[in-house]
Amino acid sequence: MDLAADTGKTSAMAARPLDLVIFDFDGTLSDSGDWFVSVANDLAERFRFRKIAPDEVELLRRKSSREVIDFLGISRWKMPWIARYVRKLVSREAHRIELFPGTPHLLERLVDMGVKLALVTSNSEENARKILGPRYAAKIHCYACGSSLFGKAPKFRRVLRKMGVAPHAALAIGDETRDVDAAREVGMRAGSVLWGYAAEDLLTGMSPDAVFRTPEEIVHYVSRHRG
Repeated sequence: MDLAADTGKTSAMAARPLDLVIFDFDGTLSDSGDWFVSVANDLAERFRFRKIAPDEVELLRRKSSREVIDFLGISRWKMPWIARYVRKLVSREAHRIELFPGTPHLLERLVDMGVKLALVTSNSEENARKILGPRYAAKIHCYACGSSLFGKAPKFRRVLRKMGVAPHAALAIGDETRDVDAAREVGMRAGSVLWGYAAEDLLTGMSPDAVFRTPEEIVHYVSRHRG
């Protein structure tokens, strides 16, 4: 049974066939949450922003990306430097980060349906390929990596142009509020997974086009919207 929760009224866009699914990586395909928490306070010390107390982790899951940055007191000008440093850390410690258990099957099923897949992430392509492994990295038709924290919309547009897909025929899937915002900015459907970073009530409050509790629900949703 398909348990994916379609939110809001059925629109003309939602009735059109899906040809492309664009995934976020960290917290959506890869289970990197615990790793990020483990290095957060080292980053705070290095880049001089507020450290996270153990009892604040759940609190931060209920804040938007911008609210988290403000809460931690991270200066905007530092963010590119932090992102670059984190990508280096991930490269060194990729062996500690695994895919979510359902990711391999999800990618295989979508490709078998004839759906094109893309990856848009602030992580590097090298890191994503390393964590995916050769077999599953080859399932991704287009990589647009290294985006800034709030720079996904331009990457989405680039992917759409490269793949020759109209926005209404694409679904962007992520685990944070900024993923929903970027998808809407470009005119794509937005899907939110509930196994990643942001808390369920925060994501459902964004009213994405679909909410997914399991990878299998993504398969069912896409299958229903293939036309």
